[in-house]
Amino acid sequence: MSSKPVDNTDQRGSDEEITSSKKECTSREQTNVDNITEDLNSVAILDDMSVCANCGKEGKNGDMNTCNKCKMVKYCNAACKKRSIDQSTRRHVRNELQSYMMRNYIKDHQPREECPICLIPLPLDESQIQFQTCCGKVVCNGCTYAMKMSEGKDLCAFCRTPTVTYDEDIIKRVKNLMDKGNSEAFNMLAGIYYRGLMGMPQDYQKANELYLKAGELGSAEAYYNLGNWE
Repeated sequence: MSSKPVDNTDQRGSDEEITSSKKECTSREQTNVDNITEDLNSVAILDDMSVCANCGKEGKNGDMNTCNKCKMVKYCNAACKKRSIDQSTRRHVRNELQSYMMRNYIKDHQPREECPICLIPLPLDESQIQFQTCCGKVVCNGCTYAMKMSEGKDLCAFCRTPTVTYDEDIIKRVKNLMDKGNSEAFNMLAGIYYRGLMGMPQDYQKANELYLKAGELGSAEAYYNLGNWE
């Protein structure tokens, strides 16, 4: 009984394919490990870097100034740190003032004041209204223009008092209205002191006092001007 020789060609081919597959898998695994290691190294480098909270400049953690309060924010130098803290303080004060106004005034606001002549609500734009220093009334530009187009070109649209053009006369009229408790007169004189107009010195402290007094007397515009003070 004869025996046929065993053909090991297919077996050797299969072994070579398995060995090749193992080498390929090992190579891929090593590549993945290398990629992961590289990613971890890059993350470590990024963790060692910080961005200045004021100017946005990047730098190493060891070279940055840390915020003394939160211990988290970084600054590239002491100047950026001080500038950012000053800006944060101003924002905090402004937010507190706005919150105070919302709690005490804006929630109980009165309806918009009307022009005493045409009885139309006064515009919110300051350039469209005019404060009369003679009678203390706030008149819309439409009524003022109508008066100028009629026979009373130099008269107040409300009380028909002759207008004045000299700064001294205007200041005198404003102070007379202040003696009567007119809130808009306080607001107007505060703006004059704030800008240093009509021969008056620029005095921020005086302007602040007058704005507060005008607000206490009922001028919402005075509180608005004080809240937008920079």
